[in-house]
Amino acid sequence: MGNPMRSAGCKKSNDTMRLIITTFFGIVFGFFIGVSFPTLSLIKFNLPTSLQTAHDVMYSEDPKTGLSTQTILNLSGEKGYNSSSDQAKNGTSKIWAPSNPRGAERLPPGIVTAESDFYLRRLWGNPSEDLTTKPRYLVTFTVGYNQQKNIDAAVKKVFSHSASFARLPSIYFCSRALLNVLFSQFSGNFTILLFHYDGITTEWDEYEWSKRAIHVSVRKQTKWWYAKRFLHPDIVASYDYIFIWDEDLGVEHFDAEEYIKLMRKHGLEISQPGLEPNRGLTWQMTKRRGDGEVHKETEEKPGWCTSPSLPPCAAFVEIMAPVFSRDAWRCVWHMLQNDLVHGWGLDFALRRCVEPAHQKIGVVDAQWVVHQGIPSLGNQVD
Repeated sequence: MGNPMRSAGCKKSNDTMRLIITTFFGIVFGFFIGVSFPTLSLIKFNLPTSLQTAHDVMYSEDPKTGLSTQTILNLSGEKGYNSSSDQAKNGTSKIWAPSNPRGAERLPPGIVTAESDFYLRRLWGNPSEDLTTKPRYLVTFTVGYNQQKNIDAAVKKVFSHSASFARLPSIYFCSRALLNVLFSQFSGNFTILLFHYDGITTEWDEYEWSKRAIHVSVRKQTKWWYAKRFLHPDIVASYDYIFIWDEDLGVEHFDAEEYIKLMRKHGLEISQPGLEPNRGLTWQMTKRRGDGEVHKETEEKPGWCTSPSLPPCAAFVEIMAPVFSRDAWRCVWHMLQNDLVHGWGLDFALRRCVEPAHQKIGVVDAQWVVHQGIPSLGNQVD
């Protein structure tokens, strides 16, 4: 038999050694864990700007409700928001930005693009190099091909500084190619948009400027139908002024750049060029005067005006050749009804979009046009 006392002593010695070894490894393990935490806390994560913005949105406070966005995100589904658990299941982000446009609240504000334009883009290359200049003014004509010569004359004369061509020796005009090149150099401020009511578009390519214009074709529709559907304020927001013109205007005495200068000078938000007073029927207010640059009021027949500051004695232009500032058009567009056809009566309502209307609506006499009165749209047949 072995010695019981010796066996007990060996067992106690082994337990002590095991405890020492375990303690030692625990200390070493804890040391490495402790050292690693400060290192992790110093790591900097550089998030994309849009995600940083999203993080700010997630924990921002809605000034209208006083609720933090995180609180809004956690509202129940019956309030119109997904809970965090629902979003985790659906794989959606926790963004809710009330300041975003309607329908885009779940997007980081940094990537929301609420407005657009009619600037043409190249198929390839760096997008930042697409535009050498950005047109500041939008000109729209509602046209039929029968009036193509009139529109060609208007575009080249009015919106390309064609006065510059007149100073060239007449021999140069034998070169149509040269004329088109010169046109391209002087038309940078204007985007030309043609609405085709007769369905004819490709035939316009005989004019060099037409190849750079925007063409929209829907048969037998008027300009206000087009304007409501293709000239949304967020689409034309990059343009300072929007011309919405008929096709039958003579422009021999009109220059668009000078016209815009006069609009700015006299504080006009809605205007039209003066009309040749001896040509056709027109309101007294819109007839050209020879005694100044602009007029904003007139005298009409007795009983026609309930107030000297109301239409048709003031705050009034006709709808054949109106020009709108960006802000005025935003209001006018919302006033256009979807079933508006010819626009009759719209001229009396334009005053609701500017204040004071009798000061910000007027007729520019120094730049005037002739209304030729050609009913080409009305002659369209099935």
